[in-house]
Amino acid sequence: MGRILGLDPGAKRCGVAISDSARTMAFPRAAFSVDDHLLILIGQIVDEESVDLIVVGRPVALSGRETASTLMADGLFHDLRDALHRATVIQWDERLTTHEASRALRAAGHRTADHRDRIDSAAAVVLLQSYLDGLRAT
Repeated sequence: MGRILGLDPGAKRCGVAISDSARTMAFPRAAFSVDDHLLILIGQIVDEESVDLIVVGRPVALSGRETASTLMADGLFHDLRDALHRATVIQWDERLTTHEASRALRAAGHRTADHRDRIDSAAAVVLLQSYLDGLRAT
């Protein structure tokens, strides 16, 4: 059983987190820029880390309605499914992950201006850990 990759897609950066081999804990990786190389970089981490499942965050409004961010995340999800046949790609509700990650970083003593570069991958950790916890609950 391979590792699980968590992605928190954004307009400028895509947060990245990866599970341990036991699939119990999520760890941050450096965020990727959202550009023409994004799928290549994700493919490289899939190969290098023996990833067999990719969890793409799907942001929706608290009301459950889709937003522009939802459509962007859906696009990444479909692009990954079409491009990376060596890993299963699924979507996971990521409501409030960025808010929760920001709050955790502030609690750890990081100022907002200082953790902008960390927030995307911290949100990916929250997303992936939520998914991993859900696996253990079933």
